[in-house]
Amino acid sequence: MTKTYFIIATVSYLLGSIPFGYILVRLFMKQDIRATGSGNIGATNVARSGAKGLAIATLLLDAGKGYLAVVLGVVSFNRQINYVTDADQLVVLAGAIAALFAIIGHCFPVWLKFNGGKGVATGLGVFAALAPKAVLISLVVFAAVLMISRIVSLASIAASAVFPFAAYWLQPELRSTTLMLLLIAGPALIIVKHHDNIRRLIEGTESRIGATPA
Repeated sequence: MTKTYFIIATVSYLLGSIPFGYILVRLFMKQDIRATGSGNIGATNVARSGAKGLAIATLLLDAGKGYLAVVLGVVSFNRQINYVTDADQLVVLAGAIAALFAIIGHCFPVWLKFNGGKGVATGLGVFAALAPKAVLISLVVFAAVLMISRIVSLASIAASAVFPFAAYWLQPELRSTTLMLLLIAGPALIIVKHHDNIRRLIEGTESRIGATPA
């Protein structure tokens, strides 16, 4: 069983490591997205390059690879993802391991010398597969904070922070200590990867939608 979980973690990490933002901008714009804006490979920074279509594609692909990682983790136990809430703890654990390592892969991709994105879109994908009810709560929080503050990073941090609590509240099958630790670790990593944004938020210099960055 341990070997199976190790394989799931490895495959999920490699899948999460695919830097779609970097690849798309390199292919279609002949540019290195890491030289634009914040230097991040995620959808928000791709949008700063002026390529809105590529930003949308990056968002969907990054979320998709996260979702796929969890699906593959669960399918490896011969269960359908649609029935994950009814699966035994071993199957749910496989999905949770896949979720965490897909996020780790996106944040620290081996293909880009471990310098990746912040994991928001990939987190959305993995958690939509693993805990869809909790994701809906996180999306509502994201939308509300974004509407009030017009700061994408703050909305992302708030949505990530809320997710583990929403998962515990709405999905009892995830309430074991091991599963909750895994579900906390993913959002915690996403928040930590926003450390520069947090510093700018404290300083009051974080950029807002519709405003010229400081």
